[in-house]
Amino acid sequence: MKRVVVRIVVIALVLAGAGYGLYRWHQSQKHGPLTNIRLYGNLDERDVQLAFKESGRITRELVQEGARVKKGELLATLDTDWLIHQVAQAKAVVAGQKQVWLRLRRGSRPQEILRDRALYAAAEARAANDLVNMNRYKKLLTSGDITQIQFDDAQALWTVDNQKAMADHETLRLALLGPRKEDIAGSAAQLHADQAQLALLEQYLADTKLISPIGGVIRTRILEPGDMATPQTPVYTIAIMNPKWVRAYIAEKYLGYIHSGSKAWITVDSFPKKKFAGWVGFISPIAEFTPKSVETEQLRTSLVYEVRVYVKDPHDLLRLGMPATVNISVTATQTVISQ
Repeated sequence: MKRVVVRIVVIALVLAGAGYGLYRWHQSQKHGPLTNIRLYGNLDERDVQLAFKESGRITRELVQEGARVKKGELLATLDTDWLIHQVAQAKAVVAGQKQVWLRLRRGSRPQEILRDRALYAAAEARAANDLVNMNRYKKLLTSGDITQIQFDDAQALWTVDNQKAMADHETLRLALLGPRKEDIAGSAAQLHADQAQLALLEQYLADTKLISPIGGVIRTRILEPGDMATPQTPVYTIAIMNPKWVRAYIAEKYLGYIHSGSKAWITVDSFPKKKFAGWVGFISPIAEFTPKSVETEQLRTSLVYEVRVYVKDPHDLLRLGMPATVNISVTATQTVISQ
């Protein structure tokens, strides 16, 4: 009797398992394989706050709120009167020091060498003549025809002229050698220092212009002409309009169905009949709890991954912050990988 009961129980369990498997197969055939993943998010809001690098009074602002600006476009300027004079002074200092460096580098002029050579020759001739006279006076002193004082004067004159000839000879030699290498290097270093000071002032002058580093739309105009600007005080806020992407969040169980480059299409409430083409550009490697501002079909907190879906918007219809629905296509290859 007990054996019969055991057999009946085993048969019942087998039939129940087979029935459950058949039910799961029927359900999978009914709903079919996963071909699309729907996410919800917003067009990411990104902006840049622009401020001057230097402090000063704003003289001009060239754009208003809502204006579209290009990368490299001039947006505003500061007062530059005091800086222009400093730049002019620095340019004059550089020009003067450059001439000093060139003069030392080129060395003595041929005319200077000829002059020093002539002065040395004249001094040498005087010294030679003084030597002849001194020897003559020495003989006359021996014969008693002149006094000792006269001989001493002749000897002193030869000594002075001989030393003068030696000095002129060294002057000629230095002219032939040219300036010392240390003097040339010192002059070049001073020139580089003056040029660096000029470049610094010119950079200050360039920094009095506020240039847009990106293309976008002027979102806010914070300061006005006449206000004092500082590097810590933004003048404009620029909204970045290109590229545009939707920041959405996907549950962990769907990660195997998408990858970077997966095709997608995006819809917004403002254009319900229009689909915007896009693709998955970024999938966060770190899980996080569902942000409070994100709506999902599951009304519970769960771990999700941030997904960035880029959008093609050639006619510039989309606006930053718009709620958007993202549909990501799932290919057969992706489905196999996920299993």
